[in-house]
Amino acid sequence: MSIRLIIVDDDPLVRTGLTFMLGGADDIEIVGEAADGAEVPALIERTAPDVVLMDIRMPGVDGLTATETLRRRQGAPEVLVLTTFHADEQVLRAMRAGAAGFVLKDTPPAEIVTAVRRVAAGDPVLSPAVTRQLMTHVAGATTGARRDTVSDRLGSLAEREREVALAVGRGQSNAEIAAGLYMSVPTVKAHVSRILAKLGLNNRVQIALLVHDADPATGTEGARNGDIP
Repeated sequence: MSIRLIIVDDDPLVRTGLTFMLGGADDIEIVGEAADGAEVPALIERTAPDVVLMDIRMPGVDGLTATETLRRRQGAPEVLVLTTFHADEQVLRAMRAGAAGFVLKDTPPAEIVTAVRRVAAGDPVLSPAVTRQLMTHVAGATTGARRDTVSDRLGSLAEREREVALAVGRGQSNAEIAAGLYMSVPTVKAHVSRILAKLGLNNRVQIALLVHDADPATGTEGARNGDIP
């Protein structure tokens, strides 16, 4: 099955380049394009994509607002944010809105193709440089009130679920979590699914952010190593 992809960017040259680059992959089908976030809802209704490749900075409705609106929809496609702009507050807003990945426009083409495939498969993607920025920013920006609130939310989890959530916050993959907690990979996946459902989250990135909000010291080693698998 091909990955159905729409590209949202206000620059027609960028859209053309991305279409040429991504359309060359055997398993990716470009089913639509938009120049403004306001066009996204109707385009999704017409094309039913699996992934939206979304620019952040656009006139009219920007990519972050469009992502927030999109991710509130039932059965929404995954969003991969693509931009030259990687300020901490932009990254945090995109991730908290439910974007499953964040790559910079100067990322090598093959890596963007890989990122689309990973997001379509349910694996979050962040550029290593952006991940380091993100975790550093979270470590210094969480207020005491917010920390108490997210700690209460994590406290609603069962003990094993909390252990898995903390491991996700450290940047560990399912296989690493399984080895460290002496459980099978399918069991880890089941725990992750229950954590997402209980906390009303979209993906593992949001679990990691919640863990860092509760305890910013958690997971800095994973952040230094670059990615949230």
